Amino acid sequence: MRRDAGQSVEGKMPRLKAVLALADGSVYEGKGFGAPGRVSGELAFDTSMTGYEETLTDPSFTGHILLMTYPLIGNYGVSDPDKHPERFESDHIQPSGFVVREASTVTSHRDSAMTIHKYLEKNGVPGMEQVDTRDITIRLRTQGAMNAAMQVGSGRINPDDLLREAMERPDLSDLDLIPLASTKAPRYLRSPDAKQVASMQELQAGKRCVIVDCGMKRSIARSVAQRGFDVVVLPYNSTPDQVASCEPKFIIVSNGPGNPARAVQPQETIRRLAPDFPFMCICLGHQIAALGLGAKTYKLKFGHRGGNHPVKDLQRNKVYITTQNHGFAVDPDSLGGTGLRITMKNLNDGSVEGLDHQDYRIMATQFHPEATPGPLDATFLFDEFINSLK
Repeated sequence: MRRDAGQSVEGKMPRLKAVLALADGSVYEGKGFGAPGRVSGELAFDTSMTGYEETLTDPSFTGHILLMTYPLIGNYGVSDPDKHPERFESDHIQPSGFVVREASTVTSHRDSAMTIHKYLEKNGVPGMEQVDTRDITIRLRTQGAMNAAMQVGSGRINPDDLLREAMERPDLSDLDLIPLASTKAPRYLRSPDAKQVASMQELQAGKRCVIVDCGMKRSIARSVAQRGFDVVVLPYNSTPDQVASCEPKFIIVSNGPGNPARAVQPQETIRRLAPDFPFMCICLGHQIAALGLGAKTYKLKFGHRGGNHPVKDLQRNKVYITTQNHGFAVDPDSLGGTGLRITMKNLNDGSVEGLDHQDYRIMATQFHPEATPGPLDATFLFDEFINSLK
């Protein structure tokens, strides 16, 4: 495609230093970009090759420092969020820090509005490049998920201070991150473009979906709205009575950050309302559904994050390549007596990727069927679930 002037963006990175310290005592030095600052969080790696706009704005990364395994990030720039809201899963960058092998200073895309450096700088998020991301990823895969601290700036950086901060930071399992990612008040979205309106009275009766927002990606609401349903987005701590009062045709429990055991109210919502309402549960919502109906969850060694995770559908005997972003999973040995049945498994490690229920209308998937960013193999699950309501 021939490109007009202004369709690419060039910019120089500032002369910033960057140091990343991991809780196991390892220290990495590199160059800084984005905003100067000092942050900490659980270090997570994502294997997506494209889609860094969507990945950076995924609320499931709250409480993390994000590392991309793909070696070049920023080459197609960052779009204007006002002109292309469909490329952003929330209104700001969610991880506290960003680590890449190389952050491109030159962008090449017709919609590019800024460099990755400018986008991080605008959001007040420090970034680090020119570091061996492959070595860090191998370390995490070998030793498991761990906390890290990172500092970006022009002055002297003391690695010992960062090491101490990484070692003293509480484990992510002990943090309650969902309140940081959930909406604070109800929101009402109209089909088919998920445009926000002022009140529930403006939504269609009999064509409503309630999303219990534990850190929802916008594309989940958009996927529902595109299929003819208006959407009520409720805070994660809404009571079962508040959810039911919206008269939903079905209920979605969304993705989100952290430990599903912390989501006590959403568990109660599923436990109370599953006999009366169909549920579609995604990612963290999948784990919450299992806990709410009597099963258990556990923390994965290093999580599943990226757009290339193979999942086998046990009912259809098919394999889908899926988008995932989670650090916990459902314990298959705990499903006895819950009524829950395994419908899908991860082909890499055998973990539970899908559940249904012998008595209730529940479709739960550990992966993201809305698939942004990522492959579209499993988007049909929205159609299948909604068609089943008829």
